[in-house]
Amino acid sequence: MSLIRIPLWHRESARPDLTLYPTESAEPRGAVMVCPGGGYQVLSDHEGWDVAERLAEAGFDAAVLRYRLGPHNHHPAMLHDAQRGLRLMRQRPEIRAEKIAVLGFSAGGHLASSLAVHAERWASDKDDLAGEVSARPDAAVLCYPVIDMAGAHTHEGSRNALLGEDADPAVAEMMSTHLQVNADTPPTFLWHTADDEPVPMQNSLMFATACREAGVPVELHVYESGVHGLGLAPGHPAGAWFDACTAFLDRQFPSQSFTTPS
Repeated sequence: MSLIRIPLWHRESARPDLTLYPTESAEPRGAVMVCPGGGYQVLSDHEGWDVAERLAEAGFDAAVLRYRLGPHNHHPAMLHDAQRGLRLMRQRPEIRAEKIAVLGFSAGGHLASSLAVHAERWASDKDDLAGEVSARPDAAVLCYPVIDMAGAHTHEGSRNALLGEDADPAVAEMMSTHLQVNADTPPTFLWHTADDEPVPMQNSLMFATACREAGVPVELHVYESGVHGLGLAPGHPAGAWFDACTAFLDRQFPSQSFTTPS
């Protein structure tokens, strides 16, 4: 497999980029942009590149978003990177522009949920595609995501890295993504483990409930146990999430199905 590295911005010292894992298909395919977790401070390989490889094996064009991190960067830099990454993927000839999902783990799940509810908000004046190419994903996959940035269930490290230790309460509420779900939020798949301590499962429950109330198609899986940060969860009961996820994506695009692994 020949990987393709796509810089997001020119003259950006942090050098955020996309690494594209293309399939060998001669026809344009559905794609997934993967946002690794790591508390908005690091990027976890097993929640990024390992997942993209598995998606490519399953027949998806996949891309890993290497986005800017705290504490040297704060919101909206990370959202700008996600918006730009989605727009750049939409321009790739090997990708079907109407079949792009965003998938994120933990803090990367927060970024994915932010893109789902704030696709065109806080657009960067450096993004020459803003206003011309939509940054709204066609589906969202949130894996044990950080959702709450203002209430009792927030992950403090992620919040501080994203918003700073003296975050404006109004911005923290805007970035509590369950409070921003509306009818335009894309269909969403979520999974969590019931005993996740760093990021309680209430984060997924709140987002799923908000989707239900807004009439957004939503699927939620809560597995009985498992530590935070399982990634693909090989050999663990929660590893069933991957096949459930690809089946969910198939149902969202019935006339131009994603490829589900056999």
